[in-house]
Amino acid sequence: PAAPAVAVLRQRYPRAWEYVEAAARAGQAGDLVRSWLGRACPPAPDGWGENRAAPAAVASPEARARGRFTRNFIIQATAAEWALVLLARARLALAGSGARIVLFQHDELVVHCPAARAEATVGTLRRAGDEAGRLLFGSTPVRFPLEIAVVECYADAK
Repeated sequence: PAAPAVAVLRQRYPRAWEYVEAAARAGQAGDLVRSWLGRACPPAPDGWGENRAAPAAVASPEARARGRFTRNFIIQATAAEWALVLLARARLALAGSGARIVLFQHDELVVHCPAARAEATVGTLRRAGDEAGRLLFGSTPVRFPLEIAVVECYADAK
């Protein structure tokens, strides 16, 4: 059940919770929603919200679906923005180290480096993740954990 997890998220991250709930309310009303860095969600369909002043219009299945879409949009778009900042910081930090980024897809980053540089490369990637969090969100107690695997073969990375 999602209810206990939702209660924990609401309690531990009240500002983030309100941010995504505001996006859901805006989406239900047919308003434009933007990610943390300003990327706009796809607009509501033409004619959306022509009767949105009526309480039933906001509570309609279509409005609730739009609210879920916009809530998910800001979470996923902002996560993608964080990942892109991580990628940029990692690329800069790895320059000249013998390590190179060979794949970035969705939320996965594959870095090839000499075995002797693996530990240092892991540290560089962790720092890049911390820097990405600070650049986007400022000083915050929220952590952005990275799961990093050092392997001999790309297929073994999980």
